[in-house]
Amino acid sequence: MTQPRIFRIGQIVPSSNTTMETEIPAMLRAREMTAPERFTFHSSRMRMKNVTKEELAAMDADSDRCALELSDARVDVLGYACLVAIMSMGVGYHRVSEARLHQRTMENGGPAPVVTSAGALVDGLKIIGAKKVSLLAPYMKPLTKLVIDYIEHEGIEVVDSISLEIPDNLEVGRQDPMAPVEITKKLNTANVDAIVCSACVQMPSLPSVQPIEDRTGLPVISSSVATTYQMLKKLGLPTGIPGYGALFSGKY
Repeated sequence: MTQPRIFRIGQIVPSSNTTMETEIPAMLRAREMTAPERFTFHSSRMRMKNVTKEELAAMDADSDRCALELSDARVDVLGYACLVAIMSMGVGYHRVSEARLHQRTMENGGPAPVVTSAGALVDGLKIIGAKKVSLLAPYMKPLTKLVIDYIEHEGIEVVDSISLEIPDNLEVGRQDPMAPVEITKKLNTANVDAIVCSACVQMPSLPSVQPIEDRTGLPVISSSVATTYQMLKKLGLPTGIPGYGALFSGKY
């Protein structure tokens, strides 16, 4: 009997993030039910407690160390699991970060493709053909504005947004993962092409993705869904995972 191929998934995670190490494995474990590949999960953490521009910048500077640590484990793909840290560093910064961190893995003899959740969200929206979106974020309004500006710089209009204004990152991670089902009912979704039910990899939302899509008839994605999709693409694997929204429909 042929042994299934095992892929090592590396994640660079804010020290207070409690969500990405649950949501990404949940999607890939669901994929294991119908596909032969298997996955193991490995993380390195950068210090961050409060979601402020200053803490995010200090944290981002620590990401090189994390990339080196994960490449020591010879991971097959590396995910940078903090969307707003990248977006707060200036428009287009995900390309700079991805290239730099990939270079660190190469220098360490363990080259791995790098996915940032910021780049993954933008690319995921482009893949499903979204020109106009509405989004939900846990951030304080000035940080949500940075996220909106970043997405709009990539050519996607943000028609409406809701900011939950939770500065404590641990508190963000304690939110009910089904809460976006109700909260997104307050978004203006007229004439939008897609809904982002969590523009943050710390705000739990995975069980909400499919119910919101079923209710609205619109494609729904989250930062963690987009990140997992891009990881599979970087690994050259099929992306069909039922129950997690349009991006995983197998159509893309």
